[in-house]
Amino acid sequence: MNQKMLGIIDATTYKPEIEDLTLHRSLAAVPFASRYRLIDFVLSNMVNSEIESVAIFPKYQYRSLMDHLGSGKQWDLNRKKDGLFFFPSPHLHNEYDEFGSFRQFSDHIDFFLRSTQEYAVITNSYTVCNIDFKKVLAYHLDNGCDITEVRKDGNSLQMFIMSTKLLLDLIHNKEQTGFKTLADVINKNENQLTICHYEFYGYAAVIDSISSYYKHSMDMLKPEVWNEIFLKNRPILTKAKDEPPTKYGKDAVVKNSLIANGCKIEGYVENSIIFRAVHIGKDTVVKNSVIMQKSQIGEACLLDHVIADKDVKVESETTIKGSVLLPYILRKKTIQGALMNS
Repeated sequence: MNQKMLGIIDATTYKPEIEDLTLHRSLAAVPFASRYRLIDFVLSNMVNSEIESVAIFPKYQYRSLMDHLGSGKQWDLNRKKDGLFFFPSPHLHNEYDEFGSFRQFSDHIDFFLRSTQEYAVITNSYTVCNIDFKKVLAYHLDNGCDITEVRKDGNSLQMFIMSTKLLLDLIHNKEQTGFKTLADVINKNENQLTICHYEFYGYAAVIDSISSYYKHSMDMLKPEVWNEIFLKNRPILTKAKDEPPTKYGKDAVVKNSLIANGCKIEGYVENSIIFRAVHIGKDTVVKNSVIMQKSQIGEACLLDHVIADKDVKVESETTIKGSVLLPYILRKKTIQGALMNS
């Protein structure tokens, strides 16, 4: 039996709850865990599950996403046959805003028609976990399911497996059935299809708001969580950056933090996630914060419960404090000075 799977990543989702981090990028391209983007996790899960053909359906602000993924080389998806495909929305119709929109898929129906894989895995682009879709497919087949939905603690992770034939039928017959999205199929099925639920017991984080982004970023500092996500035999892959090791000043102190390559740390860092090429100046304290790529934090600053997007500049002697429930957001390329404190 042909048990090969086709990967489909719906990257059309827009969430106003995380708008501060998605003004210049799609949700799929939001940086996470010091060197990754959110899409890296689901894409790596697919590749680790021996999926060799992956289609990404973006809609909003997807230039950054395409730049990050490129030809798919880092995921071994730069192939002559199959590989990585981008299918941006040709229209800005509201129907494309919903996850698993059959109208979105129907605009690129030729891709599905020429695919030879018998089964399809359909996921969102912003769930952080390390899952083996081959195990989900085995469950799907053993239980005679039409559609299998992956859940965590009873909540949907927006990951589905079905036959490619059934997916094509749902796309072709969307007008007759009234099913416009996968959610419609699950919620309005009326016993026409066998819907199964696969319970995933590993760590899983759905990043769809500032609060969930901050909470799950801080989770990455817990060894037990890190060890569930970053497995040697199922690595999370990302775009490679050739940068030098991080340089630590003689008075630098780092506690329980993730520090990426290319940084210069001269101050005190605790319980924080520091992305590539960040500079933290002398006598500066950064605690409980996420500082993204190429941000520059001046001298004698205090940052506590802060999320600083890429290329942020914080001038010397600046104090910025947020809270666990309401972290202070510094938007991409903004400048924060001592006289701007609030």
